Amino acid sequence: MTTAQAPARSASGKGLSGEAEDRTRDRVLSAVLEHGPVSAAELGDMLSLTPAAVRRHLDALTRAGVVEVKRVATSGVGAGRPARRYVLTSRGQSTIGDDYLDIARTALHRLADVAGPGAVEDFAEERFAAMEQRYQPLVDAAGEDIADRSRALAEALTRDGFVASATEIGPRVLPSGKPLPDHLASVQLCQGHCPVQQLAAEFPVFCDTETAVFSRLLGVDVRRLSTLAGGGHVCTTHIPTGRGARAAAATPSQAEQTSETERP
Repeated sequence: MTTAQAPARSASGKGLSGEAEDRTRDRVLSAVLEHGPVSAAELGDMLSLTPAAVRRHLDALTRAGVVEVKRVATSGVGAGRPARRYVLTSRGQSTIGDDYLDIARTALHRLADVAGPGAVEDFAEERFAAMEQRYQPLVDAAGEDIADRSRALAEALTRDGFVASATEIGPRVLPSGKPLPDHLASVQLCQGHCPVQQLAAEFPVFCDTETAVFSRLLGVDVRRLSTLAGGGHVCTTHIPTGRGARAAAATPSQAEQTSETERP
């Protein structure tokens, strides 16, 4: 092969086609960062890439450990297998750069030093107040059934990138035909992605505040079983759905009732 026939190469020695592949792969990575969780089909539409090209780049990024698959459960009766969505891993975040994380961490530590730990709690509550305000009408539209409300909450969270699902634990009716005892009826709300995971690891108040918001939205006392920030595979919230759960949340305790009646 003559020099004129040899493939064009850049000064770095990498073929021009290889450089184009790298640039396209960087575009895919940036799109996953900006829009994740996102499907391969959505990425193809955004970047004007063929399905084969998208799969090739996603496979390479997955092997490199910078992108991973999150499966999002579809809602509705007869829903098929969970949809595949792509998000950045922690390694992927650092590959693109996490200066924002260092800035946020430094700012929160400074806030706590200057104004006290309560100021960080106030900040977390303000951050989640907007979420609660947006989600309330969506959850209320699902009706009074707590399982339905939980599914509506999961759908709202998924639209915001939390990759959430709500799964009922056990049947509502036992094989004998008797209703499931109230204390056993529950839903597990799982979130596969957390945009503030590393901050929440240092400031657990973010997880605590989010849990309190879920409780108010659903009208029941919920319990956080695991968190991504705490090393869990997903954030898991236990939601009681028995007939007495909502009544218990809405009814004052005996001590509160006694206190009310004893007031002058």
